[in-house]
Amino acid sequence: MAAEARIYSIKEINKYIRMKLESDKLLSDVWLRGEISNFTHHSSGHMYFTLKDRESRLKCIMFASHNQRLPFIPREGSKVMARGNISVYERDGNYQFYVTSMQPDGIGSLYLAFEQLKQKLSEEGLFAKERKRPIPLFPKAVGVITSPTGAAVRDVLITLQRRFPAVPVLVLPAVVQGRQAAPSLVKAIELMNQLNEVDVLIVGRGGGSLEELWGFNEETVARAIARSAIPIISAVGHETDFTIADFVADLRAATPTAAAELAVPHWQELAQQVDRNRQRLRLALQAKLRAGEERLQRMRNSRVFANPGRYLLMSAERLDRLKDKLAAAAVRQTERGRERYALGHARLSAHHPGSRVRYAADRWKERSDRLEKAMGSMLKARRTELHGAIRSLDALSPLKVMARGYSLVYDEHEERLMKSISEVQPGDLVKVKLADGRMNCHVWSLEGEKESNGESGNS
Repeated sequence: MAAEARIYSIKEINKYIRMKLESDKLLSDVWLRGEISNFTHHSSGHMYFTLKDRESRLKCIMFASHNQRLPFIPREGSKVMARGNISVYERDGNYQFYVTSMQPDGIGSLYLAFEQLKQKLSEEGLFAKERKRPIPLFPKAVGVITSPTGAAVRDVLITLQRRFPAVPVLVLPAVVQGRQAAPSLVKAIELMNQLNEVDVLIVGRGGGSLEELWGFNEETVARAIARSAIPIISAVGHETDFTIADFVADLRAATPTAAAELAVPHWQELAQQVDRNRQRLRLALQAKLRAGEERLQRMRNSRVFANPGRYLLMSAERLDRLKDKLAAAAVRQTERGRERYALGHARLSAHHPGSRVRYAADRWKERSDRLEKAMGSMLKARRTELHGAIRSLDALSPLKVMARGYSLVYDEHEERLMKSISEVQPGDLVKVKLADGRMNCHVWSLEGEKESNGESGNS
């Protein structure tokens, strides 16, 4: 076995397989058709069963939170269409189908189409509450789109006449069942919007099977309702029937009669409301009149109206005191202003440009005189030092020494100054430099001095 190979536990590999299955897009939401076998409804509420067809079987589980909404009771041998996801039960290592919804197979294809369109339109936002428009409280006219021969149109008209006889009703006939239902409903909705004579629409029919109501589950009808500029009340079927049109419409009514009740208010209720408002208004006006009378009476009995001259004199006295305070404040303000003016004038004079220029000129002259004196003293001292240095240099100058009778002896090329007779030989040419010129000389002999006995000799 390779050194780098990893050994997995059974739990780890089962968990890995479960994660792979749950991440698969197809297996996360799939519809299956099959026959129920080995059905068990556990005391916990969960349902355990197997879905099978002629060639294969699949273990299934439907939790109580999902099967409580089932519209039927599953039985052994029932043919169903189930929706859910495939995953792995890690403990046993078995993969199984987790069912979330289920329908008898007899209407399976239509129900599947219904669910798919419902999910599509929901994701597009056509069911969102934010896009639904309010139904007008007092419509100027009501439009009705339904079959002209069905019971629904009679129920709607009777209810509208009973509740609000003054409202005009415009009935536009439409096919509400069969293949022509969807095109007919779309055309009627669009025509009502073009006429623009009503401000609320009732679209619906009586109850029926899923196939009979299918025209109201068509996508074209749903989009026509969504495009309508007129608010629409859907009235399809009985209380337990839902269609795509119900989800898209601005308001859903359980029955056509309920739709008519939602479209208009009841005239008797309005009359009662008007009577209640009239009574409230009368009571409010009476209360306001009583409050006004009480206020007027309090004003009549007040001391101001009993002796108005007294309050005028008090106001005049107060006005005199305020006038005196104002005059005293004005005087104090004027004095403070004068003091501030004098102080400011003195400060300004001290900083006047002419004074500052004169002061600067005096300081410049004083410093100029001091600089001139200092420069004179410095020049005198430097001149004295220079003369002393000149005298010292003149005293040390070789020319002065030579002027007293001394001379300098150089070699023939004037490259070396001869300081000892050991530096020349008889017969050498030398140059002797005097104070006033040079002499070219030929050495014939040398004569030295002995330091020990003072004897001299020729060489």
